[in-house]
Amino acid sequence: MPIYEYRCQDCETAFEKLVRAFREDVSCPECGSASLERLLSTFAMSGAGSPSGGGGCGCGRGGCGCRH
Repeated sequence: MPIYEYRCQDCETAFEKLVRAFREDVSCPECGSASLERLLSTFAMSGAGSPSGGGGCGCGRGGCGCRH
């Protein structure tokens, strides 16, 4: 179940919504409008949770010559 980010085109409120079904109706929690823009979501991983062990290129510190 993905979490999508939206911005209401009527009142400009930005919010996140857990969407349980592909065709689920979503409306603005502030004004109730269905005129929404789905935003491009970004996320970041760092520290111990990073699968690459901290290397920015994903090489795992050492194999690709990136000098991590």
